[in-house]
Amino acid sequence: MMHLAEVALPVPLARIYSYAIPEALAARVVAGARATCPFGTRRLVGVVMDVHEGEPPKGVREIISVLDDEPAVPADLLAFLRDVAGYYLQPIGEVMRLALPPLERTNAKTLEEPGLFKRATRGTGARSVQWVTPTDRLGTGEESKLAAQASAILALVRAAGPTPVAKLAARWGNARAAVAKLATLGLVTVDSRDAPSDPFFDEPAPLEAPPESTDAQAAAVARIASAIARSAAPEGAPGPAGTATKTEPTTFLLHGVTGSGKTEVYLQAIAAAKKANKGTLMLVPEIALTPQLVARFRARFGDDVAVLHSALTPSERHRMWTILRAGEVDVAIGARSALFAPIARLGLVIVDEEHDGSFKQEEGVRYHARDMAILRAHRVSGVCVLGSATPSLETEHLARTGKAQKLELPDRARAQPMPKVEIIDLRRMGAGPTGDKRLSLPLFRAIEETLAAKEQAILFLNRRGFAPSVRCEACGELASCRACSVALTYHKRAGALVRCHYCGYEAGLPGSCAKCHSRALVLEGVGTEKIEEALGLAFPTARVARLDRDVASGKAIERVLARVRAREVDLLVGTQMVTKGHDLPHVTLVGVINADAALSIPDFRASERAFQLLVQVAGRAGRGDAKGRVLVQTYDPGHAAIRFAMAHDVAGFVEQELADRRELGYPPFSRLALVRVEAADEAEAREACALLARAALAASTGKDGARVEVLGPAPAPLARLRNRFRFRLMLRSKDRAALRKVLSAVLVARATLGHRVRASIDVDPVQLL
Repeated sequence: MMHLAEVALPVPLARIYSYAIPEALAARVVAGARATCPFGTRRLVGVVMDVHEGEPPKGVREIISVLDDEPAVPADLLAFLRDVAGYYLQPIGEVMRLALPPLERTNAKTLEEPGLFKRATRGTGARSVQWVTPTDRLGTGEESKLAAQASAILALVRAAGPTPVAKLAARWGNARAAVAKLATLGLVTVDSRDAPSDPFFDEPAPLEAPPESTDAQAAAVARIASAIARSAAPEGAPGPAGTATKTEPTTFLLHGVTGSGKTEVYLQAIAAAKKANKGTLMLVPEIALTPQLVARFRARFGDDVAVLHSALTPSERHRMWTILRAGEVDVAIGARSALFAPIARLGLVIVDEEHDGSFKQEEGVRYHARDMAILRAHRVSGVCVLGSATPSLETEHLARTGKAQKLELPDRARAQPMPKVEIIDLRRMGAGPTGDKRLSLPLFRAIEETLAAKEQAILFLNRRGFAPSVRCEACGELASCRACSVALTYHKRAGALVRCHYCGYEAGLPGSCAKCHSRALVLEGVGTEKIEEALGLAFPTARVARLDRDVASGKAIERVLARVRAREVDLLVGTQMVTKGHDLPHVTLVGVINADAALSIPDFRASERAFQLLVQVAGRAGRGDAKGRVLVQTYDPGHAAIRFAMAHDVAGFVEQELADRRELGYPPFSRLALVRVEAADEAEAREACALLARAALAASTGKDGARVEVLGPAPAPLARLRNRFRFRLMLRSKDRAALRKVLSAVLVARATLGHRVRASIDVDPVQLL
């Protein structure tokens, strides 16, 4: 018998590797610890999954070193990662990489010295900041004699928790002297901490008290706070009515109309979690779009907030990971990858805009952060809150089947009316004064009225560039990407270039058709760049700005939005980036240039996505004191997504779409898995997909008669991408176990494919391209 460790290594193989534990390392090799292990001729850093005694496998090798004095991955996170790997049929080592910061993934030799992990988090060169923390000392005689300013400071830090002295000084001129007095009396303590170097913390955020809640907000907070208190109570502790509590996970769907104050509910829920000594994880669709949200969190909780995003350097990311693991910070905000942050005492998980498709990871480990957020909260018997003005049908179905509790915020928080929505039927409406039908006469006049009233407007079009395609009038050929089966988009401002939005290929605007050599080329369609130019010509005194991927990323997005809030922009043209929950109080007009664009995508979710986009962008109008107005241009005014969006009727759309999904057997009434196959040779890709299809068909009937539909093989809608031909196979079943059985057979068959063919499995796919 030998002491053995099962180690997950960062390799794309679906197995765990056994290693012998040297006697000298026996006390330090525990589940969750990182270990340096030999792998072929290399040394890799893996995570210990389990330790046990047993007969060693033939040729077993020894662990070289252990990198941590205590487990780097806490037990609850380790169990969660196992679940993720099992559900999505992904290699455990690849999943484990998601939970470790960049500095811990790479060079094992730099990490072998014991204790280095702890030292790496110190001495980063960050400047020091003084923090004030309230003590437990209450009711002293000196407290009643405090000056008004000192009393106010004491009340604030008791409510908000640890607070930087600089923030107090920004609000009260004599704050430093008051803090010194409070410290002398033992009412607070003062310590020095490294200041965040994150750009989200560049500007001071003034502390704020919570606004008065609406009745609906108060009811929602009460329900969530009660669930947090129950989950934080020890198992069997007396409950409110004297009965013993049973710690059970709880999921809430917070459905609130745009502007109803969902963020305030989140903030008060986090305060309840803090009161229960629980940590919070908040997921947002895209962190670059939420500086305003981060500022609100800092205003409420000080700098005791970790923001996880792609702009962090490896050392900054490592430091965030460390302070969360140590429990120094108990609130983390981030995009989908923040799901794997090691938050101490996790008790609350929030997913804002839970319907957003960006929560699905489309490369590597193809997980859905919304679904796994529910699982992560359940793993710690915590509370999960899914918030949206347009909930996904999957989440609505959870509420209807009793797996989630629905909380409603039916009205806007400031009692503003919902904006009036009008349809412009482009079949019957001609062009406005610009001569461009996309700026119809009613929309043109509405923009004029908005500018005359010194108000702002948003023009939404989910196509960037100047023109989506370049076509030959002689033979009809589209200018296409050399590597992908997509049309090239013309970008005028970028130097008259045509560009592929999939692989990044770009070239000058062609002078003639590649097929017939005719020079009769025309630009087709319209993008945000063209709308921006047309508005500039039609309204020369108006200040026009554009918000899309071509002009803004990272902090540049916030700079554009800050200009809008400062009323330095009159007309904002943008893609779906303008729909993401921004609070722009002076926007009174929203114009949807082409509501039909999202409806033409070959995907059963196209109608749902179009509806969500329309409702979300319409919600940007009328959030201030003036009433809002929304004009929706369409060639199909009778489409259900447009009709229900026009009436702000989320319930009506959900009822009809669920009925359609049930009839057609699509999620949430079935389970899907997509098998994607690609190769540089088209025949190889086709044959490999056919081989996997045969394996799936052979395993598609279970003993209990539960069938799995095997749809395909067929060319993918995007048949060629980056010079590789793509085929796909879709599996569908109402029985999850039966679907997993077939997928297991596909995995076995995939192992027989040659190295020139890539095949991936996507469980619960969101994009079907």
